[in-house]
Amino acid sequence: MTLVARLRLVFAALALAGLVALAPPAPAQQPSSVNPTADSVKEDKLLQQFRRIEGRGSIPDTKSYVVEQPDGRNWRQFHEVTLRWIGVIAILGMLVLLVAFYAIRGTIKIESGRSGRTLTRFNAVERFTHWLTAASFVMMALTGLNITFGRPLLLPLMGPEAFSKFSVAAKYIHDYLSFPFVLGLILIFVLWVRDNIPGRIDVEWLKKAGGFFGHEHPPARRFNAGQKLVFWTVILTGAAMTVSGFYLIFPFYAAGIAGMQIAEIIHGVLAMLFVAAILAHIYIGTIGMQGAFDAMGGGEVDLNWAKEHHSLWVEEEEGRAAAAPPHPSPAE
Repeated sequence: MTLVARLRLVFAALALAGLVALAPPAPAQQPSSVNPTADSVKEDKLLQQFRRIEGRGSIPDTKSYVVEQPDGRNWRQFHEVTLRWIGVIAILGMLVLLVAFYAIRGTIKIESGRSGRTLTRFNAVERFTHWLTAASFVMMALTGLNITFGRPLLLPLMGPEAFSKFSVAAKYIHDYLSFPFVLGLILIFVLWVRDNIPGRIDVEWLKKAGGFFGHEHPPARRFNAGQKLVFWTVILTGAAMTVSGFYLIFPFYAAGIAGMQIAEIIHGVLAMLFVAAILAHIYIGTIGMQGAFDAMGGGEVDLNWAKEHHSLWVEEEEGRAAAAPPHPSPAE
């Protein structure tokens, strides 16, 4: 081997040794764990800086670009936890009270028994208005409760596909039945507001609890204090639910995201309380009181029932009948 070849070999060996010495250790070249988001901006920091996280979109409604905002978390907590507890306490609590009341008091009977004579309490227009509003409300209540309780209760039983189809149908039923419900509210107000103005006699009725816990029936006109409470509950709560509901049916026309969340909270809470109140109304109108269903069933009530529960109204009706001119008898 010549001297030049030997020198080349020595220089090559020295170069290889230098490269090995300067190379970083193996762990530094390929770390055992990788955190690709170590230097990324955290979600919480974004929310603290901008109060909301927005993306980009191709539709004109720029409100839809909001991905997340702090109040959305509070709304989700309310919708998935707080509202469910309100519904359980209000609705199940009312059912427990009604069952306990029925077990103790039973059906409130007509103490004098049925007389066989009847008195017209509600005409056809009034009964139609009542059942229009009642039927709409029942369907809206059931479909509305699905929004709050459907996922934890029905989804495991029905499965994702069936529950999805059911929920879509329930949503349309809930939205479209709001219109006959509102019509019913307007008609109820027009037909019965005059007879539902509170008066001094209602105070006495409330002091005696309407005779529900005894056998004394306080006097009342066409509507007693309890029925007046139901009337104003339906009108005022129904009006508030109508306004908040239309905010939800037609989103962003009159409010932004925060307004929509407030509308949903108001709508949800009032709905739970409304359902609980109507359960008590249904109880009294069916198994709770003998003869009460006749009023809205056929429009005629037994005279003894009317005298026991609406004595002043019976006196007014008998006074009108006595003052009315007699019908001429047909000539023979």
